[in-house]
Amino acid sequence: MEQIINNYPYIFLIIGFILLVYSGNYLVKGGSALARKANIPPIIIGLTIISFGTSAPELLVSINAANHGHPGISIGNVIGSNIANIGLVLGLTALLIPLPVKKKSIVFDWAVMLFSGILFYVFVKFTPDVNNGYLFKRIYGIIFLILLVVYVIFSIKLNKKNYVPEIIIDKQMSIYLALFFIIISSVGLKFGSDLLVGSASHIAKSFGISEYIISATIIAFGTSVPELATSIIAVFKKETDISIGNIIGSNIFNFFAILGVTGVIKPIPVTVNVVNNDVFWVLGLYILLFLFILPLKNAKITRIKGLALLGVYILYIVLLIK
Repeated sequence: MEQIINNYPYIFLIIGFILLVYSGNYLVKGGSALARKANIPPIIIGLTIISFGTSAPELLVSINAANHGHPGISIGNVIGSNIANIGLVLGLTALLIPLPVKKKSIVFDWAVMLFSGILFYVFVKFTPDVNNGYLFKRIYGIIFLILLVVYVIFSIKLNKKNYVPEIIIDKQMSIYLALFFIIISSVGLKFGSDLLVGSASHIAKSFGISEYIISATIIAFGTSVPELATSIIAVFKKETDISIGNIIGSNIFNFFAILGVTGVIKPIPVTVNVVNNDVFWVLGLYILLFLFILPLKNAKITRIKGLALLGVYILYIVLLIK
């Protein structure tokens, strides 16, 4: 199978993307419908199943990459996806329609998102690796997973209004169909991540560039497609709060859940450039987003602000490739 992927890496890269996008989408639909049948409150569905489902492609790719000795893909996928979520996804969404910020918990979610990025930086900065880089240790992964649980619990208490976008949940779906979607999508995520990691690694080697660059650009864009699709659908449904909340929630899950799970499975080597450069792009975009939602009352991410976010993302990609 590996030889076939190496012979047609671009074809399998596209197939991997398609499998990840559709599998993540149907995992969300099946999981949400099953949770509704079990009378689980909508807010819990939104903060667990939907957030996890839209981050499932990043999770499977990161775990797969770490297990197969491609740490550059693993860490680049998370960092690149978080940058893409704010700069690309939110930027494009705001260009379609200005995004008013009404949800009071946005500030709390934003603070947690910023904290997760700072904590990642502190952890790896003070954990040098033997290979002149840094290391995200297992204990850090455990701490991240604990913080994820604490965040979900606090979010449930903070969001007393039990609301989840109806664009996601299919109330008419039967239990059997929901289970079928969950099983099939899980298989799709596994095979999609295998194809994506294998083809991306081969492409990186053939061009003589690092796996990190491939993962922080092409793979990060592909695994951010679920967030982009959810945000655009939310815009057309006039549920603009969903766009911002979904993106911030996804970024929190990317750090706490994806790095948490991946780090527990296997310590993740982190390059010097990631710690001394790319993390600051992530934190810088987080701070820029906060400035854009000021004042907190009647705030709005206008098209100009969306264009600025998109411009920062494009600048990051250009400088990364150079």
